[in-house]
Amino acid sequence: MGQGREEDMEVYQKPRFLPGDKVRATRQVKNDGTVPYREIGEILVRKGDIGYVRDVGMFLQRYYVYAVDFIARGAVVGMRGRELACAEIAGEPVP
Repeated sequence: MGQGREEDMEVYQKPRFLPGDKVRATRQVKNDGTVPYREIGEILVRKGDIGYVRDVGMFLQRYYVYAVDFIARGAVVGMRGRELACAEIAGEPVP
């Protein structure tokens, strides 16, 4: 592994979110062709949408990917931690 690449290994830390956590999207997400029955380029999630983490997986054994269920949109979308923010702390909404 090259110099300065260690910080890219997200999986060396604990996941930022766990199943059941309420999260808010910090970015808009479009279908890149991986979501069936949806048009490529169709907006799946808008910035500010609220969802719940269903599962935590890994990509390339480097990054966490969070399967987030955006119930109002009817979509389960895989998102990186940097695309999400906590929407609730100890049962209280985050402003």
